[in-house]
Amino acid sequence: MHKIKLALLSVLAIALSGCGGDREPQPAPQKSAAELAYISDSSPIAKARLDAAIAPLFDDPEMAETRALLIMYRGKVIAERYGEGYGEDTRFISWSMAKSFTGALIGFLVADGRLVLDDPAPVPAWQRPGDPRGQITLRHLLHMSSGLDHTEVPEAGGKTVYEADTNRMLFLDGAQDTAAYAEARPMEATAGEKFEYSTATTIILSDIITRTLTNSSDPLVRRDVTLRFIRGRLLEPLGMDGTYPEFDPNGTFLGGSFIQATARDYAKFGEFLRHNGARKGAKHLPVSWVQFMKTSSENDPAYGGHLWLNKRRPEGRNQVLFPDNGPETIFAALGHLGQQIVVSPEQKLTVVRLGKTQDDVLAPMSAQIGRIMALFPVGS
Repeated sequence: MHKIKLALLSVLAIALSGCGGDREPQPAPQKSAAELAYISDSSPIAKARLDAAIAPLFDDPEMAETRALLIMYRGKVIAERYGEGYGEDTRFISWSMAKSFTGALIGFLVADGRLVLDDPAPVPAWQRPGDPRGQITLRHLLHMSSGLDHTEVPEAGGKTVYEADTNRMLFLDGAQDTAAYAEARPMEATAGEKFEYSTATTIILSDIITRTLTNSSDPLVRRDVTLRFIRGRLLEPLGMDGTYPEFDPNGTFLGGSFIQATARDYAKFGEFLRHNGARKGAKHLPVSWVQFMKTSSENDPAYGGHLWLNKRRPEGRNQVLFPDNGPETIFAALGHLGQQIVVSPEQKLTVVRLGKTQDDVLAPMSAQIGRIMALFPVGS
């Protein structure tokens, strides 16, 4: 009986060894030229290597749903891939990437001498004697440090999804006049004292843009004047022909959340900022303003003038980008559900990622963007 057991064990061992029990896992099948055609022949990174870093964004369930990925290197598109049902003509919602557009638009008016960064923000409702909101400056608003009582998202033990200011302002009782809702909120801190990321803050900046351009209260006039400004100063000079800003019923640009644009147009905006406000050698936005946008605010090193920066945030705040895996000079426009325009001036690189990734799985996706960017040389 003992000999029979030994024989059976020997046969089993041979069978297991034949199944590859101790062998290295087989490498993934090599992709065909057609499968790698979305990567340009001019890519400085070997196609197979770059694809290996990009593919998880589309194929790994941990990364959730990527709908578009576009990489520009030295001003040229070297990789462009879309999920099923999406393409180069698809317009994707910006969500909070729009905030960085609004930050740039304010810069045009400052450059024109029509707004002053450290003057009190020109909001009529705040100009009554004794109103502490009269101390809020454009700098405070751009740095998300207004001190206004704005709650961006629901909080455990706090405001519910129906009570958070962003939802109320955009979709519920504030939707007819988003600026009026945002500007009516009381103070909860001294202006400049506290960082509070807030879509309502950017809506106030959007309203300031419109009020600077026109005295009219007619919603159609407000909308048309602002749209002409956005197109004439930003979209047309950058060749962003597939970009459409959205407005509320009162004619206020929804500059905190709602721009519809193609992946290529988002990349053009990133390249515009990479070139410090210039396109094709023509200067549109002053270098000093873009540098302001890329400089850390006093209350959060990872946030500048309506741009996110590749720096560590204070303890207790969610980290953004990848400060341990890339130059500190990287900056980004970021939006809800993982919308990203990530720019690295030292690498001459702009990466656009668009899709639908819930907050609890954003970190793996963002880290993968960092891995893709880390493939490219610094200072080349």
